[in-house]
Amino acid sequence: MAGSKDRLKEIEKQRSLTEAEKRRVELFNDTCMDLERQGYRGTELTVSIVKANVFALVFGIPVLCIGIGLFLMRFGAAGMGSMTFRELLIWLIGLFVMIVLHEFIHGFTWGLYAEHYFKDIEFGFIRKYMTPYCTCTVPLRKREYILGALMPLIVLGILPTVASMFNGSFIMLFSGLIMTISAAGDILIVREILKHGSKSDDVLYMDHPTMAGGMMFER
Repeated sequence: MAGSKDRLKEIEKQRSLTEAEKRRVELFNDTCMDLERQGYRGTELTVSIVKANVFALVFGIPVLCIGIGLFLMRFGAAGMGSMTFRELLIWLIGLFVMIVLHEFIHGFTWGLYAEHYFKDIEFGFIRKYMTPYCTCTVPLRKREYILGALMPLIVLGILPTVASMFNGSFIMLFSGLIMTISAAGDILIVREILKHGSKSDDVLYMDHPTMAGGMMFER
């Protein structure tokens, strides 16, 4: 737990935690210590917000190029159409709604598996990075955690992008690609989890209250 506490001190230096975040930090530390008393060994699998944002930029370029390239091959430049200012404004509002919906999909999926269901799900907003987030305050099994982490990518990113290749909607394509890129942090977290594979059948994942990712516990 020493490493995790040191990281929390670094976060507190970088930005002021809200009262809700401080409460979640205490709950997180208590849960981690309780799991360790039960014989679990903890491994920190967190990703900094800055690293996640940088990865999103690097990840986003090929995603946009491949997605738009495939669309143009199928429908041509005429398929891209054009937007009026009013349509652009509506799309931007819709994009904001999808960003919020992204976090609710995390919470809904994790809430299905959490001990007290949706009572164990909380939301927040990091003003310094203009980043909304969702966190689960109880441990989850590997499949459950990964499913919740990737569900927004599937629902808001992959499915609309694939659908646009059939219905020819460039707006749907571009929205799907943007939401795929917005899930870059989630992809990075899942990659960290898969990199730290465990031979044990008793593995739990505890979402971090203030950072992307969390703690893996195995015994």
